[in-house]
Amino acid sequence: MRMYEHLTILSGRANPDLAREIANYLGIGLGAVDVGNFPDGEISVKLNQNIRGCDVFLIQPTCPPVNENLVELLVLIDACRRASAHRITAVIPYFGYARQDRKDSGRVPITSKLIANLIVEAGAHRVLTMDLHAAQIQGFFDVPVDHLYAAPILDRHFSSLGISQEDLVIISPDEGSIKRTLQHVEHLGGSLAIVDKRRANALETRQANLIGGPIKGKTALIFDDMITTAGSICGAVEVVRAHGANRIYLGATHAVLCGPAIERLERAHIDGLVVTNTCPIAQPHKIPNLTIVSVAELLGEAIRRVHRNESVSYLFD
Repeated sequence: MRMYEHLTILSGRANPDLAREIANYLGIGLGAVDVGNFPDGEISVKLNQNIRGCDVFLIQPTCPPVNENLVELLVLIDACRRASAHRITAVIPYFGYARQDRKDSGRVPITSKLIANLIVEAGAHRVLTMDLHAAQIQGFFDVPVDHLYAAPILDRHFSSLGISQEDLVIISPDEGSIKRTLQHVEHLGGSLAIVDKRRANALETRQANLIGGPIKGKTALIFDDMITTAGSICGAVEVVRAHGANRIYLGATHAVLCGPAIERLERAHIDGLVVTNTCPIAQPHKIPNLTIVSVAELLGEAIRRVHRNESVSYLFD
C-alpha cells in the first residue's frame, strides 16, 4: 500500500512470531535482516535491504535471555542508524530490567535508567512498549514513549467466560498493583480484594492476609503485569483458596516464566491462566489451562498510527 511506502518492520530473534503477526496485520512483509552470532558469541547483524529514509520499527522484547536480546536490540538500532533510516522506533513489548527502577537500598544501581540511556544513545528516536512494571519508567527515556496496556485484551477474554458480577472478585496480588487491578474492576465489575504481600528478599515473598472480600464460594481473578518465577502469584492463589474461592483464574501481560515458574503453576491447580504473547513461551504444553491472547493487533495499530502521525492516545485506555 502507498501509505506504507516508507514503513519497514524489522525483527530480532527474541519474538519473531509476534513480529510476523504485526506485519500481517499491517499487510506488509518483514524487512530482510540477518541476525546471528560470531564463533565467540558476539552478535552479527546485516541489513539486506535499503532502509535509507525509511520509518523503521524494530520489534525486540528484552525477555530471557535478557542480556542477549538487549544487546541484539542495540546492535539492530545502530545498524539502522548507520544505514540512514529516517526514524527508528524501538518496539519493546516486554521491557526487561523494569523492576530495577529505584534505589531501594544503598549502593545499588537504577538499571532501568541505564538501559533507557543505552537505547537512546544507540539511536532510537522513540519507544513503543507495553505494561511497564512501573509507569514512571517512561520518564527515564529522553525520547517519546508510547506506553500501551494489555488490560482490555485480557478483560475481553474473561468477559467471554460469562462470570456474573455478583460472583466475581478481582484480586490484586500486592499493594503495588492496586491501581492496575482497579482498571480491571472498572471494565469487568465485581468487587476488589488485596493480598498482603511481604518480600523476604529478592527471590522470596510471603503472602498471609487478604484485605477485602468476602470471596468464599466466588470466582477470583488475580491479575499481575508479569509472571517470572510465579512465586508471588502462586502465593496469592494459596491465600485466595484458603479464603474459600470456588474458582481461580490468573491473568498477566508478560509470561516471562523462568526458574521454577512452570512447576509452580502446575501445582497451583488453577482453573485458567491467560497471558499475552509479548514474550514467547518455551513449553506452553506443560502449563495446564493456558490461554495465550495476541497483542499483535494492538501493537500493529499503534505502529500504523505512529507512522501516519496520528493520535495513539485512545489505545492507552
